[in-house]
Amino acid sequence: MVGYLRKELLGAALGDEPCDIVFRNADVFNPFSCTWELCDFGVKDGIVIGKGDYEGKEETDLGGAKVIPGLIEAHVHIESSLLTPAEYGRIILKCGVTTVIADPHEIANVCGKKGIEYMISEAGKTAADIFFMLPSCVPATAFDKAGAVLNADDLKELYDSYNVADRGEKSSSRGGIIGLGEMMNYPGVIGGDEEVFRKLGLCEIRDGHCPQLSGKALNAYVMQGIGSDHESTSYDEGYEKLNSGMHILIRDSTAEDGSGLISLVNPYTASRCMFATDDRHVDFLCSDGSIDDCMRNA
Repeated sequence: MVGYLRKELLGAALGDEPCDIVFRNADVFNPFSCTWELCDFGVKDGIVIGKGDYEGKEETDLGGAKVIPGLIEAHVHIESSLLTPAEYGRIILKCGVTTVIADPHEIANVCGKKGIEYMISEAGKTAADIFFMLPSCVPATAFDKAGAVLNADDLKELYDSYNVADRGEKSSSRGGIIGLGEMMNYPGVIGGDEEVFRKLGLCEIRDGHCPQLSGKALNAYVMQGIGSDHESTSYDEGYEKLNSGMHILIRDSTAEDGSGLISLVNPYTASRCMFATDDRHVDFLCSDGSIDDCMRNA
């Protein structure tokens, strides 16, 4: 996070004061160098402050056990699991997933702003970091008769109240809003719809949703600062979107298998590719897992 400062961690990082806990003899995967290293590392206030010979108030010998950074769920609709955010968090933590980017458009289509506020409140009841994207298309299309309508003014009110950037370091960031959720109304984007553009103007981070979009239409969509897509179903579609500057979310859900996109990932593209489950039922989560399952399948 740009501008992220934790002065209170200096003492522990320098070794001048004990960490809360030190893990010894851990076989740690370093994502920056893509290497494994047998080392000790310290944790203070829930944050890994570094590897090295630290002292801790508590110490645990892992005996060479493998340790990896927490996994990130890049895009999911928690409602599809049929779980509350708190219970969802309990399950995915067991899978090694510590951070979730959720789009609550399913509950928003039924309950509107109250549904989103409920999800944000419940997200604070889990140790997982659950961040939310503002549902951009409620209802999904103009032909739908949903339980609610969220226009740009409604979304602005939610963003002003819950965006992570304005909540400060002293409050928990769990449950905050970080951007605009998948813009499913790609015809509205390409056609210059005024209400769509008011929504796009609310957030700097904008998720996409543009199945089969290609050529100049894709160029027009991407030019509006929409940075990701999880709807590609073939290598060629994913490659074109990747080449257009989008981040590609390889979806492996209850209904979708993203194995055809794995070959897009190489040392040059890895920083722009990620896994997402989108929709996974609770039985699937319990039997197969979450992002950990995506990694095994890859």
